[in-house]
Amino acid sequence: MNVTALGGGVSRANFFTDLGKNVIVVILGISINSVNAVMVHTFTRHHVLRSNPRYVLFFHLVLNDMIQLTISISLYIFAFALGTIHVFICLLLILPAIISTINTPLNLGVMATECFLSVCFPLRYNNICTVKRTCILIGFIWAVSSLSVLPDVFILLATEQQHFFLSRVFCDRDNVFPSSYSKEKTNAIFLVFLVLVWFTLFYTYFRVLLTAKAANADATKARSTILLHAFQVLLCTMTFLQPLLMQLLRYLFPQGVASVHFTIFVIIQIFPRFLSPIIYGLRDKTFRKYLSRYCLCVQIPASRK
Repeated sequence: MNVTALGGGVSRANFFTDLGKNVIVVILGISINSVNAVMVHTFTRHHVLRSNPRYVLFFHLVLNDMIQLTISISLYIFAFALGTIHVFICLLLILPAIISTINTPLNLGVMATECFLSVCFPLRYNNICTVKRTCILIGFIWAVSSLSVLPDVFILLATEQQHFFLSRVFCDRDNVFPSSYSKEKTNAIFLVFLVLVWFTLFYTYFRVLLTAKAANADATKARSTILLHAFQVLLCTMTFLQPLLMQLLRYLFPQGVASVHFTIFVIIQIFPRFLSPIIYGLRDKTFRKYLSRYCLCVQIPASRK
């Protein structure tokens, strides 16, 4: 999506085609973030939601999605409008993008564990899952994600000269962290995180499947929710496989590189952010009851708040 002036070799037709893709990306991003903002507002307005660890985890997931989506779309627009940006600006943008990307599968693994505890240990659930412990766990997720990136920053500061940070690059992780050690470390950390999350999802799903009765509506809903979490993690996995996927699609469609970039971006960066509102905003009866007040102008009696 690197675009120069019309006189620099990019045809007017290609310019307007790429502009149309950027407009679509911006519209999708604004639409999803608007829905997520309503959900954040709904969560903050009702004590019933704020006092439930399940909705605290959902709030963190939605907020994390908003951060990730805003930064990724900004980088996409910068690639179209500017092509390259200064390394230090790219670094400030890409660090929260990387951290929020790592946060997503970890948060989904914790949410699957919460579903498992609510079904398999209902009597001990309130003692195990508290809002305070949930907030501490969210802080731990951010700490782990941040610590996984900090070594790359230290390597960059130790190995690169000042002129590198003032140079202009296409804002991509490999361009900002060119060290081979950083690439190997990143792949290893992502692999460990994904293995842990996938193990958690499989374990919680089959424990719920074996522990609960088939007629138990809560257990059935928990299994469905864990499966949806698994699908979201699968999309997260595609994020880490994006370079290989891009190489394959470029080989299969050598004449449509720009279209391949656009399609991959929508599938990997935007579509997963679209799932979170569906899983909780529409499927969850309690959250939907309060959400309907803002989406459908349905007044909820004060006694039910």
